[in-house]
Amino acid sequence: MELFNIINITILSNIWGNVLWAVLGIIGGGIAGFFLARWYFKKELEKNPPINEKQIRAMLMQMGQQPSEKKIRQIMKAMEQNR
Repeated sequence: MELFNIINITILSNIWGNVLWAVLGIIGGGIAGFFLARWYFKKELEKNPPINEKQIRAMLMQMGQQPSEKKIRQIMKAMEQNR
């Protein structure tokens, strides 16, 4: 009977140990994933910066419209509000 209790305690401690390692692994993976995604996002923004006034002017000219400063500022303001 004593041996049976020791075996049960050992099994329970192994189960809780595994649960603890799983929780720590999930938390560690989440933290590592966050920083990895942050690094990748910054790298992509450096390669492909957000649209600027020069690009809007070129886009309007390609569409056959006359790019006025008022229209460009209006588009930039609309894009800032939609971020």
